[in-house]
Amino acid sequence: MSRPGTAATVEVIEEPERAQALLHPARLRLLENLAEPSSAAGLARRLGLPRQRVNYHLRELEGQRLVELVEERRRGSCVERIYRRTGRAYVISTAALGRLGATPGEIQDRFSAGYQIALASQAVRDLGVLQAGAAAAGKKLPTFALETEVRFATAAQRHAFAEELTETVAALVRKYHDEAAPRGRTFRFYLGAHPRRKPTSGAATLRE
Repeated sequence: MSRPGTAATVEVIEEPERAQALLHPARLRLLENLAEPSSAAGLARRLGLPRQRVNYHLRELEGQRLVELVEERRRGSCVERIYRRTGRAYVISTAALGRLGATPGEIQDRFSAGYQIALASQAVRDLGVLQAGAAAAGKKLPTFALETEVRFATAAQRHAFAEELTETVAALVRKYHDEAAPRGRTFRFYLGAHPRRKPTSGAATLRE
């Protein structure tokens, strides 16, 4: 039996139970190895783990909708279940933290790193809900993003750039915003800047 489908590009995790299942070290290893469909037996051989343990974790991941069954293959008297992960990548929304999740409205300093983190977290939360709704309706979510880097010679130039950018965005909003448009749709824009992070060497090793 086959179940065709395409894994979401980025799946946003909102429920605490799903986040807990995702962050379990052994299940993270399984998900990392499920970019292509595989069975419990195949994963057990690849990772050097007991098949029974792999089966247990796969059932937990399936119960939290982090992996999905794509095919059942009959081998003699046995049926081999083939799984794949539901997303090519995962992001945990602040919704999974309940009342502990950061929101921009609770932070007074709009120039702080905390405010920008909360703003980005809110964007992830909103996009997760909108993406799920669009997928359920069989529609494409209209979004676009802009990313760039600017190297400033001085702090004064950075300040001047911010001032000019603010004025330019305000002019664009005045030009295109139409509060009375009967069939209009409101879009939310956010823009932040921070120093570019130095690349790190190596990756964290996940253990069972």
